[in-house]
Amino acid sequence: MFYSIRHLTKFLYDHAVSESMMETRMHPRSDQNQRCLTFHLSVSPRCRVFSYRDHLANNVHHFDIPGQHRQLVIVAESLVEVQPAFEIPSFLAPDAWADLDAMIEQGDYWEFLFTSEFCAPTPLLDTLAADLEVTRRDDPLMLLHELNGRLFKYFDYVPRSTKVDSPIDDALKSRQGVCQDFAHIMITLIRTKLRMPCRYVSGYLAHRGEETDRSAASATHAWIEVLMPHFGWVGFDPTNWLVAGERHIRTAIGRDYSDVPPTHGMFRGRAKSDLTVAVRVTPSEGTPLLDQEMPVPEDWSILVEKAQAQPDAPPPLTRQQQMAQQQQ
Repeated sequence: MFYSIRHLTKFLYDHAVSESMMETRMHPRSDQNQRCLTFHLSVSPRCRVFSYRDHLANNVHHFDIPGQHRQLVIVAESLVEVQPAFEIPSFLAPDAWADLDAMIEQGDYWEFLFTSEFCAPTPLLDTLAADLEVTRRDDPLMLLHELNGRLFKYFDYVPRSTKVDSPIDDALKSRQGVCQDFAHIMITLIRTKLRMPCRYVSGYLAHRGEETDRSAASATHAWIEVLMPHFGWVGFDPTNWLVAGERHIRTAIGRDYSDVPPTHGMFRGRAKSDLTVAVRVTPSEGTPLLDQEMPVPEDWSILVEKAQAQPDAPPPLTRQQQMAQQQQ
């Protein structure tokens, strides 16, 4: 399956800012059953964009806009091929826990075993773990299938019910959240109660008419991957009660959301920022022509072409945190 993805981000400032520094993680990965065939990042005001790969092979783009501007527009376009994943069974052999422990002992998975900024245990999480019987039993795969479904039923999916930096206790108290919260809670349970390497995955979920995804209102998505004997990293999507497959398009992996936000940066100036995000994932059964340009809607083109510095007086030189995008 081929997917064309367009991810637009617009920051609008109520006063002109004199500098913006930004990192983006919107470039889909090429690994496992996925290949990113083309990627292009457009930024306005125009600037030079640099890129590198971090220690987990995530593609990171960064730039600095030194001049005054009232808005910042970023458009990421990519073409991705996703192959069908191996079919994951319902259970493993009885000695799977021993096989898993041997893998952990022989490998370097420490950063996905310990707590992290958004994946740290709390008394509320301990209570949930007891209610859901999250302890080593049966076999690892059977237990994760069960946990995936029980979290789906335990929490309601409610867009904007939490914030980008909300701790897991916010979702635990209200029993509602977005995909980011589902992923953080499942990761924390798996690392602390099951002692299994588990990581956060940022990306997109392609929606189809015949599917009943709870997160269908947004294409940006987050799920988890757990290290399993014989299969390696296996993805679970507790928001939609799915095993990650060819509709899940992986952009970046990390310990939690703080490692892989789609945008993260700073601006210089005293201004409030308003964030607008629009994402479109278009599936295609055939092979697209790599030199064929994807159609650009007129309103998105206008955003990029007309976003330019305003002749306002320069603001005082103070730095403020740039708003990040929450994954729904």
